[in-house]
Amino acid sequence: MVFPPLSGTGIVHGVFDRRGGTSAPPWDSMNVGFGLGDGDENVRENRNRIKRALGLEKLVSAKQVHGSTVYALTGEPPADLAVAGCDGLLTDIPGLGLMIQQADCQAVLLHDHRQKAVGIVHVGWRGTVHDIINKSVLAMQEAFGTRPADLKAAISPSLGPCCAEFIHYQSELPAALHAYQVRPNYFDFWAISWDQLLAAGLRQERIWSAGICTACTPSYFSYRRDKTTGRFASVIGLCT
Repeated sequence: MVFPPLSGTGIVHGVFDRRGGTSAPPWDSMNVGFGLGDGDENVRENRNRIKRALGLEKLVSAKQVHGSTVYALTGEPPADLAVAGCDGLLTDIPGLGLMIQQADCQAVLLHDHRQKAVGIVHVGWRGTVHDIINKSVLAMQEAFGTRPADLKAAISPSLGPCCAEFIHYQSELPAALHAYQVRPNYFDFWAISWDQLLAAGLRQERIWSAGICTACTPSYFSYRRDKTTGRFASVIGLCT
């Protein structure tokens, strides 16, 4: 899927569901995650298909740790790159795709059209607690001179309020997030991310959400639904 407001503005992007790849069940078929039991050759081919689909030269992924570290790529790598220990990726280099791997967590895509820079953030519940969205916006300000009001943002398919059950929320989530409980033990993390983007300085009319729950939608990988499963990809990059 694509977000129409992000299209035709000097970037390429896409959220690639689990269809159209080479992997066998239970990772069928567009699994982009290494280390899950799928063959590495399948994962590499699936990632190459994404590059070809978006016309990208290289793909930069994060070895996600559910933390709050954001990595700004300001020099072009010689080949595809996996950045260890981070959950946010930024760049102003054309032709590079920034990729987040998902199976219920959010990817938040960011585009600064004035400074010609993009970012993507892996936002699980721990990332939400660490306020990684705000840290990513601040990192874009520092690296590229981004003004938050210039940013466009899109929230990918991810675990929806229908399925985001947290029975230990009182110990896992700070009190400020308890107001986002939509019924006992269920939380609206789409709304949390929306409000965190606003708090980071983005404008309401420049934020979009897919509104698609991965646990409810079989065409997306979902750890909450299946446990043993693959990872789908959200990708953004600057056009060459």
